[in-house]
Formats: sequence, structure tokens, C-alpha cells
Amino acid sequence: MRIKSIFSNSGGILLSRIFGFIRDLTMASILGANTYSDIFAVAFKLPNLFRRIFAEGAFSQSFIPSFISAKYKSIFSAKILTRLLLFIILLGIMVNIFSYQITKILAPGFNTNTLAMSAKYVALQFWYLPLIFLVTFLGALLQYKEHFATTAFATTLLNIALITAMLLYKNAPKEQILLALSWGVIAGGILQVAVHLIMAKKLNVLKIIFIGFKKFNAKQKQVQADTKRFFANFFPAIWGNSTLQVMSFLDTWLASFLVSGSISYLYYANRIFQLPLALFAIALSIAIFPSVSKKIKAKEQAKALREFKRGFWILLYLLTASTVAGIIFSKEIIWLLFEHGAFTRHNTIEVAFVLQMYLIGLIPYGLNKLFALWLYAHHQQSIAAKIATISLITYAFFAFLLIKPLGAQGLALAGSISGIASFVLTIKQFGIDKMADIIDFSRTVKFGIILSIFTLLLLFINIIWIHI
Repeated sequence: MRIKSIFSNSGGILLSRIFGFIRDLTMASILGANTYSDIFAVAFKLPNLFRRIFAEGAFSQSFIPSFISAKYKSIFSAKILTRLLLFIILLGIMVNIFSYQITKILAPGFNTNTLAMSAKYVALQFWYLPLIFLVTFLGALLQYKEHFATTAFATTLLNIALITAMLLYKNAPKEQILLALSWGVIAGGILQVAVHLIMAKKLNVLKIIFIGFKKFNAKQKQVQADTKRFFANFFPAIWGNSTLQVMSFLDTWLASFLVSGSISYLYYANRIFQLPLALFAIALSIAIFPSVSKKIKAKEQAKALREFKRGFWILLYLLTASTVAGIIFSKEIIWLLFEHGAFTRHNTIEVAFVLQMYLIGLIPYGLNKLFALWLYAHHQQSIAAKIATISLITYAFFAFLLIKPLGAQGLALAGSISGIASFVLTIKQFGIDKMADIIDFSRTVKFGIILSIFTLLLLFINIIWIHI
């Protein structure tokens, strides 16, 4: 296992989250919480949704196994690039033509004037999508070369571009700030593409693409089977990787029927929950996926399983530590990050309870990210999509069941139950026998002892903290 790659991904994600937090603080200071900040949030919703889906592996989890299996790798990569980029550009044109109607779907509560104002920013920011696709495509080829640092740290550039745009136009009228922010989104995408092109040239990745285009017309028919298999896996992979985002939308919709502040409680708690999930589970999964895919293609199943065993125990320790610490110090975490200004002690307590409900699902969600790779590496994206669908249905059932007695906490708990269901189904598909080999008795006993000592230590620290 490449520990350096895991730390590169974790470091990049952490840096991006830090700059994202600075971006939110800067925006709150310059734009405030009003119609203009709502307009930007709506305009940024689509590009941010696609960024999260692509960045968390929907493309690479389909592309890398197909690329490894392809006989004519350069032609295959050129064909995928051409088809998807053309589709995204055409989609961008449609969004620009029907921007008002799309904005109305995204924000049905906006009045006519606000919709008209928002539509132009929705249209402009959508052009971030082809840029982030190029980033994802080049990033997948760099991952094949087992280089991860560029993609991990490049995500920070978007936040830097947005912060810079706000600081340059902080004294301008609000509409001009919105326009500057929208162009900041595009500038961030261009910067991300630029650093990927530089590294792709350095690692001879661009050479693969150029050769593919050179031989494209002569041999494109020879990669038809590979292309068909990629697209058969790609769309289920998108669905399999987007369930958390869909749940987030459903959370917001259902919470709108609860007491005032419920949507904010879920938003702030989910921001904390997503941090260890991204830092550990997503970072590790991205780092080992190319290596595991290559071993499976070479029919080295035992070596691939050893990678999974190391990954499982590393993740289990990190996610368990995060869960225990997060639950014990939930109030302190929220107090430290958010309790100032209009954010009251009552808000801190409510968000802390919601965070505890989310954290129940951190371990299953995180481990599911790892074991789902086995399905993706075996071209079983459709099975992963079915599991994701069952997971979403489970969430909906428990959300409607728990929303009345528990409110926002019930929605968060429903998400955790959904994560547990998804993990159980993934393990069943992975194989109970293989899972039994990963969880050996001596390691489990050692883990239990360390967990008990760690939990008691944190409880002792918490008691001291309360009495200071």
C-alpha cells in the first residue's frame, strides 16, 4: 500500500476544506446572508454537485478498469474524451438556452426578478463542468501512473480563485460581486486544468492522448467493445457515487417542514461529518484503486485482497477514532467552529445532537467506500448502483418514520441506517468468506483493547474539560 499516496490525498483534501471554510467566512462577511448569497448558492449548486460526484470517483472507477483492460489504450482514451466532452458542451449550450427554466427547478421559491437574476449566473457557472471533466479525465490517467498529488491539491485552486474574486470586488455592488464570483468559478476550473496539463506532460500522459487522436480514424472500431463496457459501467457508477448528495437534497426538502433552523442544523453537522469521510475513506480509496485494478486484471487476487486487508484496518482505526472523538466532543467541536455572533448555545446543542446521529454511520459509510472498489474493479458498477438504490430507499423509509419523533436528528439517523444497509449489502457481494479472512481474531482483539483505552481516555479528558 502506498502510504505516501494516501497522505497526498488526505493533505490535499484537508487543504481544500480549510480554504473552503475561509471562502465561506469571506462570503459571509462580504455578501452576508441575503438574496445575493442565496443566488450564488443556487448558481453554484450544479457545478458543485458535478464536481463532488466526479471528484469522488464516478469517472475514474469506471475509466481506470476499462483503460487497464483496453488493448489500444491511447485510442480508447481519445474516444472517451471526445464523446463525453462533446456531450458536456452540448449540455452546456442547452443549460444556457433554458437557464431560466432550470433555475426555476433549482429554486422554485424564488420570485420572478430573483429567478431572472439567478439564471444568468447559472448559465455562466455551468461552463465549469467541461473544465472539471478535463481535470477528472487527466486525473484518472495520472492515477493510472499512480500519481495523486496534483489532483488532490488542485481542488484548492477553485477556493483560492473565489476568495480572490471576492477580495478584489469586496467594495463593488452586490451584483458585480456575484458576476466576479461566477467568473472566479471559471478561473478556478482553468487553473485546475492548467496544473493537470503540466503534470500530464511531465509524466507522458499527454503523449497517450496525442497518439490516440493520431490513430483515431484508422482504429476507433477496434475499441468499440471497450467503449461500450465503459459507458455501461459509467452511468451506474454516477448513481452509485451520488446517493449521499441525493440524500442531502432530500434532507433539505424534508427539513423545510420542521422548525426553523433545522436545515442549518443538518448543513453544519454534515460539514463536520464529511471531513473524516473525505480525509480518510475517500483519500485511501482513490490511492489504492489503480493498484487493486491492475492486480485484479493480472489475476493476482491474493495480492489485491492483501491491499484490502491493509486498507480495512487503517480505515477502521481512523474512522473509529473519529467517531468516538466526534460523539464525545460533539458540543465542543460545534462550539469551537460555529458558536459566535448569531449562532447561539442552543444552536450548538442542536447541531451537536444531529452530528452524533450522522457519526453513527461514519464507519459503515467509510468502509463501504473501500469495499465498493472491489465491485468497480470487477466491472460490477451496475450491482453497486442497485445497492445504492436500496440504500436510498432505506433512507427514505426511516426518514419518514423518524422525522416526526426526532426531527432533524431523525433525518441524520436515517442516513446512518442507510449507510449500514449499504455496507452490509456490499460485504455480501464482496464475499463473507473473504471478509472473514480480513477480520482475523488477533487483530480484532487488539483493536478492541486499543478502542477501549482510547474511549476511556477521551471520556476522562471530557470530564476534566467540563469541570474546568
